Amino acid sequence: MLECYQCLGKNRNITMSVPTVPPPKQKPTPKNPAGNSRVRPKVYTEKHIWAFLLITCLLQTAFLGTLLFILISLNIPALSSVAGYNPPQSTVIYDRQGRIIERMFTEDRTVIPLTAMSPFLPKAFVAAEDGRFYDHPGLDFFSVMRAAINNFRDGARSQGGSTITQQVTKSLLLTPEKTYVRKFKEAILAWRIDKLLTKNEILYIYLNQIYLGEGAHGVEAAARTYFGKSAARLSLAECALLAGLPQAPSRYSLFDHLDRAVERQKYVLNRMAADGYISADAAKAAYDEPITMNDRSLQATAENGYYLEVVKKRARAILGRSLQTAGAKIYTHLDSRLQEQGSAAVQKGVKGSLARQTLEGKVLEAVPQGGLVCIETATGRVRVLVGGVSFMDSPFDRATQARRPAGSVFKPFVFAAALNQGWAPDSVVEDSPLSITGRNGKRWSPQNYSGKYHGRTTLADALAFSLNSATVRIMQKTGYKEVHKIARSAGISSNLPPDLSLALGAADVTILEMTAAYTPFAGNGTFVEPSFLEKIITADGKVLSPEKDRKRHAVLGGTALGHLRKMLQGVTRHGTGRVVADVPGVGGGKTGTSDENRDAWFVGYDERYTTGVWLGNDRNQSMGRSESGGTSAAPVWRDFMLALKKM
Repeated sequence: MLECYQCLGKNRNITMSVPTVPPPKQKPTPKNPAGNSRVRPKVYTEKHIWAFLLITCLLQTAFLGTLLFILISLNIPALSSVAGYNPPQSTVIYDRQGRIIERMFTEDRTVIPLTAMSPFLPKAFVAAEDGRFYDHPGLDFFSVMRAAINNFRDGARSQGGSTITQQVTKSLLLTPEKTYVRKFKEAILAWRIDKLLTKNEILYIYLNQIYLGEGAHGVEAAARTYFGKSAARLSLAECALLAGLPQAPSRYSLFDHLDRAVERQKYVLNRMAADGYISADAAKAAYDEPITMNDRSLQATAENGYYLEVVKKRARAILGRSLQTAGAKIYTHLDSRLQEQGSAAVQKGVKGSLARQTLEGKVLEAVPQGGLVCIETATGRVRVLVGGVSFMDSPFDRATQARRPAGSVFKPFVFAAALNQGWAPDSVVEDSPLSITGRNGKRWSPQNYSGKYHGRTTLADALAFSLNSATVRIMQKTGYKEVHKIARSAGISSNLPPDLSLALGAADVTILEMTAAYTPFAGNGTFVEPSFLEKIITADGKVLSPEKDRKRHAVLGGTALGHLRKMLQGVTRHGTGRVVADVPGVGGGKTGTSDENRDAWFVGYDERYTTGVWLGNDRNQSMGRSESGGTSAAPVWRDFMLALKKM
């Protein structure tokens, strides 16, 4: 071999012959069954792969777009109203004893937490409405299938198979229409809500949202409506009755169809026992429990109407919004029992005045009216406010809106000015005919109501018998400015004339204004601005005390106050107000009658309350010769105070 390579190296021009290797034999290409043409093998290039991916993406996009279009066309609402549940609530007004006297609402609802409900209440509703509530994801497929089968069999959409979550969805987010599209949206939303909220949060919304008949939305309003108590105080039997209502509030109405409601109650109790919430014995005992229903007609009584209007006006100004949607709790100083007695006393007094005028043969163009205000002297809290004979017939409030001539009921302010300047109850004053030239140049001759004069008399008797001539002489010496000062410090804001006519009450005042002005005389000499509101609790729990910082003024003190109290006591013992002398604890008071017997007044007090009464005609007509503060207004005061003493 070596020699050959060497030979090749020496003889480079020699050409070697290398044998050729024949190519491998190729297999014949199979023929196409349809003919003799050859079939080429498929070769997937990069171009083909990109085309396949593009088509796949387009199909997916089309599918998702179609699905998105369907979802958009369904117009499924957002869940914000569920997550931030804050429905319109009733504004509730309470009297001083904590009793509800008015509910104002667009929907009668008071939202309360589960902890403020009877422990039986959530269990009763779950057992009656959705036994698998704690197990399913917002949709109970077994119930849906059962309802679908029944609907198919009946040929109608009578059953919905709705869970509690679905009912929340329908109430807050959807319309009540019965269509398959709406049910589909309901199912989607219910599933989403179940993922968003806990079961207790869903149940909280449901129990506060559900409509339970008689205008009551939610279990708290229903408990108040049907049983007159809070949801926290409901018994097992009462809880089962309420839980039977959602299916058909009208059909199972506790007021109209109690027999049906009791049958439904039996079903709820049996379901509760079957689900292990209560024992069979407890279910039987609840079913046998007597049912005590609330009075269906128990609403804000007409007697409270005038007081409530004052409260509503003040509360609206404080809250700055409509009370129907404010959801506030308003606590007032109203004593409902005393208010009822005040209304009865005014009505009786007006009837008596009407009868006397009829006996006189007086032609009446209008029925007399009356008003009464009772204030707790030490605190200024208004316990009673009656603004007329009937709020239903005439809501115009004569206690706070009507300004009437005060007449002689204003005189204590004149005598207080004199006592403040050193006069005494036994100081002598002349009571004889008097003629004065007024600012208009005309002569004015004040006369006593009886037409008689007493000559030289004491300050005490001049007040006790309401002597006009003597009172004008006293004001001549004190000056009207001193009287203005005392009246203003006692809370009288009405216009006061700067002349001697003020001595006889030539000032138009309201009953509330005049009654409050007497509280310094009845108490320790200090005026406290009248108060109607104890507190307001807003829907978010904020506590407002709007009348906490009220006006306070020193009016009269020391010896002057003691003298005036003794003189006002003389009015009720032997003077023009002696008709009230038999009222236990009466401390003093003053009658008042305006010109031509148009207005009759009496303001008096005992150790605790200061009460003012007015009678008159809305058209400012004379009530007749027999009508005066002593004969018309004082008897109303007496009737009211005697009733108050018995309570």
